[in-house]
Amino acid sequence: MEKFLESTGIKLSASVSDLMGVSSLAMLDALITGERDPDRLAELAKGAMRNRIPELVEALTGRFTEHHAFICRMHLDRIDSITEWVEQLTNRIEGAMEPFRVVRDHLITIPGVSVKVADVIVAETRADMSRFESPGRLASWAGVCPGSNESAGRVKSTRTRPGTRYLKGALGVAALSIARHPSGTYLGVRHKRIIARRGKLKAVVATEHSILTAVWHMLANGVIYDDPGADFFAARRNPDREKTNALNRLRSLGYDVTLTPVEAA
Repeated sequence: MEKFLESTGIKLSASVSDLMGVSSLAMLDALITGERDPDRLAELAKGAMRNRIPELVEALTGRFTEHHAFICRMHLDRIDSITEWVEQLTNRIEGAMEPFRVVRDHLITIPGVSVKVADVIVAETRADMSRFESPGRLASWAGVCPGSNESAGRVKSTRTRPGTRYLKGALGVAALSIARHPSGTYLGVRHKRIIARRGKLKAVVATEHSILTAVWHMLANGVIYDDPGADFFAARRNPDREKTNALNRLRSLGYDVTLTPVEAA
């Protein structure tokens, strides 16, 4: 649609974020019904879009003909048809997910796991962990375990094994979501630590593995997700090391520090 409009000289997409928004559709409908005056078309803008009227006037100045109106109408009808199909499929998915609604609600408490990702996890595993003896078996089946190819003490390859395409893809979406917003969660902090040691690609696979491990325990034991916390690798896991590192950082800044335990304060 965007390229078609640009071929007519109409560069509406350069001025609006959504060609299917209320203002954009009003302008397109007016173009289709015969309005060609850029000023009148720009006046159809709604809300905050009205602040861009001078920009819209320029964007709506083109060579839009009756033939272009015919093709544009076909594009919009096609988009409406696809939108209706998506709505029908969404309703069907919701019906199929009804028996798993509680499971879905639990899964989306895992950082990075959206409703769509949870739906794929349920669809691919049937939410039945009795099929997998351990989290490792589930991860191997899903294709998020590094392969093992070692000979004479030399590791030749650590590529992940082939797995179920849809589940692996959904886990990738979840892992990348964690990578974009790493703060405040155990998985986010762990992802950053692995990046520093092993690189981004291996960090993504490791995060996918961690998510699936959590899924296995949640579904196998009927428990909800319990985030270990962003401080798991610091004060909670090794408080003495964290204390020493903090003291060393302060001393490097020129401070002489004396610690007093809370109990003795």
